[in-house]
Amino acid sequence: MDTLPTVEAPSAESPDYLQTSLAAAMVLGFRPGRFYRDVSLTCINLLLTYGGGCRANCTFCGLARCRPGETVDKSFIRVEWPLLPTEALLEGIAHRREGLRRVCLSMVTHPRAYGDAVEISRRITTATGLPLSALITPTLIPKGGLEELRDAGVGRIGVGLDAAGVRVFHRTKGRGAGGPHRWERYWEVIQAARDLFGPWTVSCHIIVGIGETDRELAELFIRLKGQQVRAHLFSFYPEPESAMGRRRRPSLARWRRLQLVRYLLETGQTGARDLTYNTRGYMSGIGASAQAIDRAIEGGLPFLTGGCPGEEGTLGCTRPFGSYRPGQPFRDFPFMPDSQDISRVRRELRLDRLEANSPYSSGHASLQKR
Repeated sequence: MDTLPTVEAPSAESPDYLQTSLAAAMVLGFRPGRFYRDVSLTCINLLLTYGGGCRANCTFCGLARCRPGETVDKSFIRVEWPLLPTEALLEGIAHRREGLRRVCLSMVTHPRAYGDAVEISRRITTATGLPLSALITPTLIPKGGLEELRDAGVGRIGVGLDAAGVRVFHRTKGRGAGGPHRWERYWEVIQAARDLFGPWTVSCHIIVGIGETDRELAELFIRLKGQQVRAHLFSFYPEPESAMGRRRRPSLARWRRLQLVRYLLETGQTGARDLTYNTRGYMSGIGASAQAIDRAIEGGLPFLTGGCPGEEGTLGCTRPFGSYRPGQPFRDFPFMPDSQDISRVRRELRLDRLEANSPYSSGHASLQKR
């Protein structure tokens, strides 16, 4: 493990304090507010916090160590994360347990984060009894660390792989970004977690729009499926004054197509040989049957928020408004989309505008007209 920079830290930090998303703070009664379209938040997201901040330097992240905009408060996924005492949070979760399906504890890159994650996992399990996920930093996981997290009550593991391939990883998270993370180490931990926790209990967070090609994304989806690891997609949304703060978001058309392709690949309704690309590596054709694609779109499942399930297998992590704002088109849906949502998704996919060698350039364009 690389040596992390040392930074002076104040007292209000983990394990005695945690940050929670604004949405979770609203559900737990720590912040006022109501949700657009009456979205139901069912997972409480908790984030370790330290006075010196995160020691990583991911170019897309508002928590980056060397974020250029030092005059503004650092943010995570563009929303407020209130800092609250750990005990108050655990009491709030236990008190409002009905309607909640899961708790997710996220690490940051800090020398104390692994040990604090284990301690807080035990406290969450004891206090709430809810299923617990841990979004871990592989760089910090010691030998036997996954077993220790499991014994502390963690039932599912998430990994912020973020980049679709080693090229983008190096430039946005690794040495090319001045960060401590290594692609090979991430995959070692992903495989070890899969072996320990079992099939489909490990997930990778993947960001669309940070410099990868569609081919790289599809190849990653296929690799993850082969290892029975889930891919949870996030649409890049630039953090103000981060290193990538001026980068444009992926278009809705590209985002929707990749959501669809991920679903079709994961469910075995298309394969690597069925996808075609232009010379720049961007999608030009999706070789699944029109019927399979129509069913997938109509069912809405490809476009749901990617997250861990609750106790009954239903979506347990809804993460509303993480990559869009209320009133903007839903990049991912924290509920089953209704008929109007599906009609909009069909228009956003623009399948009939893929390149000439796409099956959607003529015969399958009817999928867009419903």
